[in-house]
Amino acid sequence: MFSVLLFSYVINAMDRQLFPLLAADVRREYGFSLPRIGLLSTIFTLGMALAGLPTGYLLARFSRKTVLQMGIAIFSAGTVLTVASHGFRDMLSYRAATGIGEAMELTALLAIAANYFTRRRAMAVGAVNFCFAMGAIIGPILGGVVLSAYQSWRLPMIFFGLLGALAMVLIALIVKPFFTETLSEAQDDPHEPTSGSGAPRLLNRNTVLLTTMSLIGGLVIYGYLGMYPTFLREGLHYTPTAAGAVVGAFGLGALGSLGGGWLGDRFSARHVLGAAFLCAAALGYLIFHASALAVQLALSFAWGLIVSGTIYVNLAGYHVKAVRNNLANRASGIFVSSLYGSAAVGGYLMGWIAGQGGWVAAGEIQLTALSLLGAGLSLALRPSQMSL
Repeated sequence: MFSVLLFSYVINAMDRQLFPLLAADVRREYGFSLPRIGLLSTIFTLGMALAGLPTGYLLARFSRKTVLQMGIAIFSAGTVLTVASHGFRDMLSYRAATGIGEAMELTALLAIAANYFTRRRAMAVGAVNFCFAMGAIIGPILGGVVLSAYQSWRLPMIFFGLLGALAMVLIALIVKPFFTETLSEAQDDPHEPTSGSGAPRLLNRNTVLLTTMSLIGGLVIYGYLGMYPTFLREGLHYTPTAAGAVVGAFGLGALGSLGGGWLGDRFSARHVLGAAFLCAAALGYLIFHASALAVQLALSFAWGLIVSGTIYVNLAGYHVKAVRNNLANRASGIFVSSLYGSAAVGGYLMGWIAGQGGWVAAGEIQLTALSLLGAGLSLALRPSQMSL
């Protein structure tokens, strides 16, 4: 049953990675500017940032399976409706709606995994992250193949939307309530001094720094994800299939998230995040100074390994470690809201910079300079005040 749910999350991840691959074709048809197409590519993250609290409300009143199904229905419908858009405003609303659905499914899926696999929660959540990476690999490649075969950006959108409907049917038939509605043991007593060695309040030095770094991470990660395919298609003149393969290499790198998490558990937050942000700064510079396909494949893989597999995973992990156990859920919410909140404008900002100064300037400012800022902030963290 868990494998069926994971399959549905692969589709979720595929859906997130599809539109940026098609952005050049959408821009050509509608005449959108680079900043606008960048916003369309990443606006789903705003939906994800805003959906956390409402999803928690729904989970308190409906079954996890129901909320998960609702999420799949919303992001699948938003994907299909995108093809019927008349202009920028309605397309923007459909893309934002996909993010709401995707966040609902992710939140419910994490609750199911954490409550059923009580003795192997990290592995269960790791499996969810692994499936995101799989979707990030498959989505651009499959989307590029369909786009090349039929020469229509609308067909991949409809196809992926139908895959979501298929997942809903499989979940309804196979996944049983005893699996999805399992309750874990009670939360730690917030008044118990042994609830963790992290801070007793959300307003603390490490959480403030990590929130700022998450805001930076959202701009860096989704500036790349939102506009990199357009750079490949328009700046380097790659075919849809070649661009899909290069973007898919990012997903291969993200498969290293389990290793990135292991580093975060074993070494200091200063060292892990500092080194990762420095690597991201170097990669962000190199990506926009290379044109050969083989080089772009290698850089995209390395970017996925460092940015998604290490920075993203450990920003999430250190947010939880920065506070006591009874504040862990709220700390995770701060991470999601901050990273995906800034990610919503990541594509727009990078498209605007590229429109003003070119792709090289966009990479140097949004990827390299911001990553260097993140590396500097990591030095101010106090790992001794985090829980083990």
